[in-house]
Amino acid sequence: MLVLVGGFGVLLETTAIQRLRAEQQLAKQKLLAVEAVSYLAARRPAYSEEKLPPRTTFTKFLENRGLSASTAHAMVGASHPVYNLAHVRAGNRVAFVRYGGKLRAVDYEIDQLHTLCITRQPSGFEAYIKKLHYQDRVAGIAGTVRGSLFQTVEDQGEGAMLAVKIANIFSWDIDFNTESRPGDRFAALVDKRLLNGRFEGYGHVLAAEYQSGRKNYQAILFHTPSGRPAYYQPSGKSMQKAFLRSPLKFAARITSGFSYHRFHPILRRYLPHLGIDFAAPIDSPVQAVASGTVLYAGWKGLDGRLVVLRHARGYETYYMHLSRVLVHPRQRVEQGQTIALTGDTGLSTGPHLDFRIEQHGVFRNFLTLNLPPEHSVSRQDWNQFIRVRSRLLGELATLEPRRPSAAEQAALVGEGALSGE
Repeated sequence: MLVLVGGFGVLLETTAIQRLRAEQQLAKQKLLAVEAVSYLAARRPAYSEEKLPPRTTFTKFLENRGLSASTAHAMVGASHPVYNLAHVRAGNRVAFVRYGGKLRAVDYEIDQLHTLCITRQPSGFEAYIKKLHYQDRVAGIAGTVRGSLFQTVEDQGEGAMLAVKIANIFSWDIDFNTESRPGDRFAALVDKRLLNGRFEGYGHVLAAEYQSGRKNYQAILFHTPSGRPAYYQPSGKSMQKAFLRSPLKFAARITSGFSYHRFHPILRRYLPHLGIDFAAPIDSPVQAVASGTVLYAGWKGLDGRLVVLRHARGYETYYMHLSRVLVHPRQRVEQGQTIALTGDTGLSTGPHLDFRIEQHGVFRNFLTLNLPPEHSVSRQDWNQFIRVRSRLLGELATLEPRRPSAAEQAALVGEGALSGE
């Protein structure tokens, strides 16, 4: 009996020791786990981002974020070979990456495609520029104009920049200030640029169509073998012509047309009016309707401030009653370039632009002037153009007006104009 009791006691003691060891092992494992979590947490990157405030230098900005003056100067100095941080812009994003509370990297957004990355290395700071890559996704839009092309495009959840792109394509044939009407129909295929799945802006419009009454305009983007992109009619003729259809960049109504016998509201008698009057608020931008050279820029009696441009083929254009002139004589200007601001100077009844065009010394009615195209698709490119034309016009014909989803509307909020082509 004593042997049995003794054996049982030894068994209990052994079980207790094993239990104690198990508890000790579990406690040790818990401690190691806590230490591991703390170790990983200390080394987990902490990311923060803010916008660069106005009226500050990058060095001062870093110092105000807790960096020492020597560290801030070292980071700016390391960046100088690849990017001069003296040229920072207020509002651009700056990101900080910290490990265990220690700063490891600073990223500065140079523009939408480039980021300056400054990283801490054992030997000091190193800097390089990272280029971001967009993904292009072709999307279609179609609609019926209600109010204006710009308003209709925005009503479909798209940005105003897309409307500008469409208007620019047809600007040699249609003056959207005066010729666009409710009920007109339009459609377009456009490259939407995405960055990490987020909408960032519009690329090229690949094809577009605008129907106004019985007139139907179509445009196709075609890259020649040399790589130069341009818009062409289905016939192969260039959309680009020698002259834009309007000297104003934005909507303006015509208050007086071309006439040899118009009653002058100030002089109170009938006189020729050899131009077109566009009503426009003071300081509206005025654009050159064609490339050329500035022949005159300054004050000209009853014409007020005046700009005269000389163009090819014996044309000259006149821009009168301006508030401000932005060019000088003998300066070369390009089609679409802002050359002045509208005003109310000289013999004027109110803020407007008096625009005139002269050909070989004879003033012409700009609204009825037949403007020739610049060029056509070359013979050697014709077969390739036919293939592009068939594909794009086929896709364009399938587009129907639509309403945007909530997600698309949210993605377009705060659109920036990447519009560059």
